[in-house]
Amino acid sequence: MVMIGNEGEDNAMNHVKSAMLLALLTALLLFLGHAIAGESGLMIAIVMALVMNFGSYWFSDKIVLSMYGGREVTEREAPDLVRMVHSLSQRAGIPAPKVYILNENSPNAFATGRSPKKGAVAVSAGLLQMLSRDELAGVIAHELAHIKNRDTLIMTIAGTIAGALSYLGQMAMWGAMMGGGRNDDREGGSNPIVALAGVIIAPIAAAIIQMAISRSREYIADANGAEISGTPMGLANALRKIEAYAKRIPMEHGSPATAHLFIVNPFVGGFAGLFRTHPETAERIALLEKMAMSGEYRA
Repeated sequence: MVMIGNEGEDNAMNHVKSAMLLALLTALLLFLGHAIAGESGLMIAIVMALVMNFGSYWFSDKIVLSMYGGREVTEREAPDLVRMVHSLSQRAGIPAPKVYILNENSPNAFATGRSPKKGAVAVSAGLLQMLSRDELAGVIAHELAHIKNRDTLIMTIAGTIAGALSYLGQMAMWGAMMGGGRNDDREGGSNPIVALAGVIIAPIAAAIIQMAISRSREYIADANGAEISGTPMGLANALRKIEAYAKRIPMEHGSPATAHLFIVNPFVGGFAGLFRTHPETAERIALLEKMAMSGEYRA
């Protein structure tokens, strides 16, 4: 079994930081609800926050997997893939997660689940076709590191709340176009200027918070994944390929609100491209190459 990184103070601090950032996302959701529709909007936002956090905790894996059309596979259906996941899970010291294949030509992968016992790893059909065995092992090990470090729950909840912010923003935009809303603070109505500012600022702030949650965890998962797989260069080469193909083969399903779940952002164009949910791939590759040269891992 591989001993993964420093699971003491650094990991605890990461969880504290992530909890604070999730609290900020929730506060943004409440602010936008109040800005759009006053006290009634605040109550709606509170209900949305409670429902989405509860739903994300219990059903996060089902929500995101259904969004991308994930199909669970067994050892009989995908023997090499499932055996690799089981073998690497033993090295990581966690229960073997469920394995899913996404019907996507764009090569990518993500992990989800509220705990290591409820984990799931999903890889796209394109990923299986384009990567070598060592490269695929590096990607799967990276995702197993997210599961072991309990990143998956935090990142899924962040995506859910960010999605809710986008939804509220769209509601406000359509409400303004239809001439809705009142400017009557005594009756808890919305302030149109504050609402407009909220609609513009809140999604941007949500994207920045998502980036803060995701970026540090990607570096840790890269290092831990290299330790689990024993092949830093396998993961480095995989990242290089995935980044290149993501620009040419777009993801057909899903939403940019879930981009931070993937090993490489699959939504590289348009508005999503303005806010990177991941560190620069070149920087990640450079660190893995340095790790390979120094031998700072156990094969």
